[in-house]
Amino acid sequence: MALNLKGLCPLLGVYDMPSSIRFYRDKLDFEMVSHSPHRGGDDPDRFHWCWLRHGDTDIMLNSDYEFDEERPVPPDPKRSGRYAGVVLYFGCPDVEGAYAELRSRGVEVSAPKVERYGMKGISLRDPDGFLLIFHWQATEEETAAARKKQATEEETEAARKTPSS
Repeated sequence: MALNLKGLCPLLGVYDMPSSIRFYRDKLDFEMVSHSPHRGGDDPDRFHWCWLRHGDTDIMLNSDYEFDEERPVPPDPKRSGRYAGVVLYFGCPDVEGAYAELRSRGVEVSAPKVERYGMKGISLRDPDGFLLIFHWQATEEETAAARKKQATEEETEAARKTPSS
């Protein structure tokens, strides 16, 4: 019997669930699929866990703290450091359009960049510091231009490091 997979749904531990839900829902257009029981209070986004979806992309969020009293204020810097190597890549056919839309929503996002390996992308961080990259295959022309630019930058850097005689 062959292994049959139908997607991937990462679970991210978050510091402040309501802030994270509002970021993914209100800034990135994810929709709530399911959630744990409401934790009480006036904030409608107070859950321990939720499952969000945008098209064919799923993500789950889980509060790192069972009770609000357990959550350090301000956040412990060591906490965000443990996620330093986590990067989520989202397939996004219209990188330029996504960039313009996110900027119009007040999201801090990098300008579109074509990487030497042929992918065009933008990047941003969510409220917990997870790196999110929205990318798609660049055109051959964009890739060639990116490779040429990077080669020129490398040559310039090498020349700068070479001692003059």
